[in-house]
Amino acid sequence: MARTVVSSHSRELVIGFDQPFCIIGERINPTGRKLLAAEMAAGDFSRVEADCLAQVAAGAHMLDVNAGIPLADEPAILAKTVQLVQSLTDLPLSIDSSIVDALEAGLSVYQGKALVNSVTGEDEQMERVLPLVKKHGAAVVAISNDETGISEDPEVRYAVAKKIVERAADHGIPKEDVVVDPLVMPIGAMGTAGRQAFSIIRKLREELGVNTTCGASNISFGLPNRHAMNSFFLAMAAGAGMTSAIMNPLHEEELTGIMAADVLLNADKDCRAWIRKFREPVAAGAEGEGGRRERRRRRG
Repeated sequence: MARTVVSSHSRELVIGFDQPFCIIGERINPTGRKLLAAEMAAGDFSRVEADCLAQVAAGAHMLDVNAGIPLADEPAILAKTVQLVQSLTDLPLSIDSSIVDALEAGLSVYQGKALVNSVTGEDEQMERVLPLVKKHGAAVVAISNDETGISEDPEVRYAVAKKIVERAADHGIPKEDVVVDPLVMPIGAMGTAGRQAFSIIRKLREELGVNTTCGASNISFGLPNRHAMNSFFLAMAAGAGMTSAIMNPLHEEELTGIMAADVLLNADKDCRAWIRKFREPVAAGAEGEGGRRERRRRRG
């Protein structure tokens, strides 16, 4: 049973088949957010701070930190962002970059065991990223594409994931420290994308024995009412064996779908988290006749 352990300087988090679904907050990412990108490039991290605190308050278990800004000093900005976020929260972080020097900069200042996002199946990238992951004792997200691109065939994507897991083992990284992203396709463009995702998630769990993640909003790209679609997808993906997702925890529908899946899969023991979030407080003197009858019945 795969248990991927990550940590901050003071908190440990386990991603696993027997654990509640892990919500990785995606908001600290300037990609597609021109204002945030401009602010971070100019040294203004006030929006980063606000996004960090909002995601923590919403219930994220980890935070993804990205500083991919064109023509900016990404290694320096990523390192500064990691330090800032760690000063604001004790949640573990996913350090997110396609640039190896930026990953090195972020890992060098990180306190704890980070999740590196990410490595692909391209030989050159594996040989640059995996030694870095091993050096810093981190875990890593393995993305199921390689030199040939992203295959529409789920069997090919599974084979790429298997190759990365095996190459990681060659570098001394156990499969427990590899979280596979099988690359969820947009359902609006590929009608079989949902079935494909659930099939490969089950196979990754049952045959390869690894934890999985995805960019949750990919499934609904181009569709209306995206949050409802994402919510149902996340619940069904959890049922198929997915153990985490990179997503926006501020969207209530999606968070509710995950919490419901935790209840139905018995990952939320005695429905405690569900009840804690959704129970309506009873006003003084407002229990009603039903409550009074129940008290009398128990006394009898």
